[in-house]
Amino acid sequence: QVQLVESGGGSVQSGGSLRLSCAASGRIFRINDMGWYRQAPGKQRELVADITISGRTSYQEFAKGRFTISRDNAKNTVYLQLNSLKPEDTAAYYCYVDAGLGHARRDYWGKGILVNVSS
Repeated sequence: QVQLVESGGGSVQSGGSLRLSCAASGRIFRINDMGWYRQAPGKQRELVADITISGRTSYQEFAKGRFTISRDNAKNTVYLQLNSLKPEDTAAYYCYVDAGLGHARRDYWGKGILVNVSS
């Protein structure tokens, strides 16, 4: 089993920044993709960004130019730098990892961390 612990959320004013972290622990044989989703009140969960094991990144349109995803493979940790935050970025942010090999490969999810952006 793999456990994910997120940190770094909180409340900021519009234009502010936060850095989210998500550390994976447990029986980890291999971590493939890592990423972040978010879910705003009353809305469906949506992908924010993801990063492959080789470091290739992809972002949703709303995240481009403001958010940066990175990972530290030695620490089994994925980060999400949130800059120029807007009130519409207010949501619970969830990290995930695609871990394992072959038939044992699956996604693991964190419990979520709140980001609140006030105007």
